[in-house]
Amino acid sequence: MDVAAACAAFVSVSEFESFSNGAAALRIPQSVASRRVAALEELLGGALLERSTRRVALTPLGRELLPRAAAVAAGPATLLAEAAEVLTRPTLLAVPELCDPLALARLALACRDAGEPVLTAATARPARERLLAEGRVSFALEPAAPGELTWAVPLGVVSREPGARGVRYLDTLRPRRADRGPAPTLWLHPEDDVPHVRDHLVALRNSLGLGPAQLRTARDLPEALAGVLAGEDLLVASRRQADDLGLPWARIGELRLDRGYRLGAAQADAGARFLERCGALVADCLGAHGASGSGEGGR
Repeated sequence: MDVAAACAAFVSVSEFESFSNGAAALRIPQSVASRRVAALEELLGGALLERSTRRVALTPLGRELLPRAAAVAAGPATLLAEAAEVLTRPTLLAVPELCDPLALARLALACRDAGEPVLTAATARPARERLLAEGRVSFALEPAAPGELTWAVPLGVVSREPGARGVRYLDTLRPRRADRGPAPTLWLHPEDDVPHVRDHLVALRNSLGLGPAQLRTARDLPEALAGVLAGEDLLVASRRQADDLGLPWARIGELRLDRGYRLGAAQADAGARFLERCGALVADCLGAHGASGSGEGGR
C-alpha cells in the first residue's frame, strides 16, 4: 500500500466531508479513494471516518491522527520542494570587506548567467574563517602566504603626499631629533594583520631602527586614515584601495609585499570547479594578479 497516497485520500475526504468531493479534489475515482482510506484504517487498526448518507465525519482516532496523516501526505511533495530549493540555492562566498563592489556584481552576474548563482558575504577575516568552519558558506577567501596563494594583491603605502617616482622608503619614518610630536606610524588594516605580511614589516621596522609603536594594527580603516590625514602616518594598502580613497599610493622601497589569498572550500571538488569557472572574476574583485587572473600591476 502507498501510505502517502492513502493518507492524502483520508485528509481530502475529511476536509470535504465527502468521498466524492474528496476524490474529485485529488482527481481520482471515488472508488479508489474509498479503497485507500479502508486500507489505511486496516493498517492502523481502527476506523478513521464515520460514514453516513449525508456526510463523512472524523472518528476520535481520525481526529487524533489527521495532523500526522497530513504531514505524511505532504511528505513527498515537501521532499521534492526542498530538493528543488537546495539545487537552486545560491552558492555562498565569504569575501574580504575590501573587495570592489562593482567587481562583485560582475561575479554574481556571470555566475547567474552560467546557471550557478553566487551570493557574496563581505566580512572581516576572522568571520570568514568561522563561517566556513561552521558550514554556513560554501567558499571563503582565506589569507595565504607565498607558495600557498592563488591570488596576490600587491601592497604599498597610502599617504597624504605621493612618494618620489611612486616609491616610498620606510626609513623616512625614522624619528628626527628636531621632531617634537609623536613619530609617524605605519598602520596595518586588520585584513593585513597576518604573519606573511606583519612579520616582514616587523623585521623591516627593527632593521631600520624604528620604534615598536611605529607599526600598529588599526581597529578599522577610519582609525588608520585619521592618522594619515592628520600628519605623516602611512597605511599599508593596495593601489585599488588608494584609488578608492583618492589618496596617493606608492610601492615600499625596501620591501615587496603581497596580500595573498586562496579559496577555502567546504568540498574540495566544488572548490576546484569554482576556481576554474570564476577564478579570474575573483581576482578582479580583489584587485589581484596571480594564477587565476591578472589585476592591478605586476611586481
